[in-house]
Amino acid sequence: MIKVVITGSNGLLGQTLVKLLLQEKEKYQVFGFSKGKNRSGREDFNYISIDLTNEIKLKETLTEIQPSFIINTAAITQVDVCEEHKEACDLLNITVVKWLAEISKSLNVHLIHLSTDFVFDGEKGNYKETDKVNPLSYYGLSKVKSEEMVVNSKIKYTILRTILVYGQVFDMSRTNIVLWVKDMLEKGQEITVVNDQYRAPTYVEDLALACKIAMDKKAVGIYHIASNTVLSVFEIAQQVAEVFNLDKKFMKPILSTTLNQKALRPPKTGFNLSKTNKELGFYPKSFKEDIQRFKESLM
Repeated sequence: MIKVVITGSNGLLGQTLVKLLLQEKEKYQVFGFSKGKNRSGREDFNYISIDLTNEIKLKETLTEIQPSFIINTAAITQVDVCEEHKEACDLLNITVVKWLAEISKSLNVHLIHLSTDFVFDGEKGNYKETDKVNPLSYYGLSKVKSEEMVVNSKIKYTILRTILVYGQVFDMSRTNIVLWVKDMLEKGQEITVVNDQYRAPTYVEDLALACKIAMDKKAVGIYHIASNTVLSVFEIAQQVAEVFNLDKKFMKPILSTTLNQKALRPPKTGFNLSKTNKELGFYPKSFKEDIQRFKESLM
C-alpha cells in the first residue's frame, strides 16, 4: 500500500487527485491535508484538518503517517493577493515548501511540488523546462524560490509547472476561467476579456493524471503540463462559448493595461511539452478537445 499525502486536498487539484487515487484503493492509501472541514464530499480517505503553517504539527503528523509521497498542491495562487500580502505568500508558498522538503529528506519521501508558468517573463512563450526563469510578479518569485528550495534539498522530487488550471469539483471555494465565462454567458451578462495575454490552459483532470504518472514512474526533475494550444485569453473565452453553445455577443475584448491589476502578468506563456511526452509518456490535447471532455463530465 502506497501512502500518499495531498496538501491542499480541498482545492480544485486536491479534490481531483483524491478522486483519481481512490479509484485504486488497493494500491493507494490517501491522506488529505487542508484547513477546516473536508469539502470533497467523500469520507473514504483519511482527511486531516491541519494548518500547514504550523511547522511542529506538520512534522508530527507526517512523521506519524510515514508517507511514500507528498503531493503539495497548497499555495496562494491569486497573483494580486500575493503582491499585496507578501508575508502570507512567503509563508505558504516558500516556508511551508522548505519544511516539506526538510521533512521529506528526514523521512525519505518523494515530494511532488506544483509550480507555474508565472516563473517566466512571457517574452517568448513555448517555454522548455530548462529556460531561464524571470518572474514579473511576487507570486512568480515565490514559486521560483520554492522550486529552488526543492531542487537544492537533495531529495527525490518532481516539480510540475502548469498554466491556468480549470475544472469543477464537489465544493469549490473559487471559480476559474472556464466556469466564469460559462456562468456569465449563461446568465446573459456582459464580460470583458483580455486579448493581449496568451496561455495554454490546463484541464485539472490532466494535471491530476500527470501527478499520478510522475508518482508511478518516480520521475525526478521539472516537467511542464498544459494543453498543447496557446490562445489569447479572449480566444479561450470564445472557445468556451462555442463548446457550450453560448452567445459570444456578450464578450468584449480589452487590453490588460485597462485592468489596473496590482501585479504584472507575463504576456505570453505556453509550454514545450516534448520532455513530458518523452519521459512521462503523457500527451496533452488541445484546449478545445479538453473543454469538450469537461462539458461531457458535467452532463
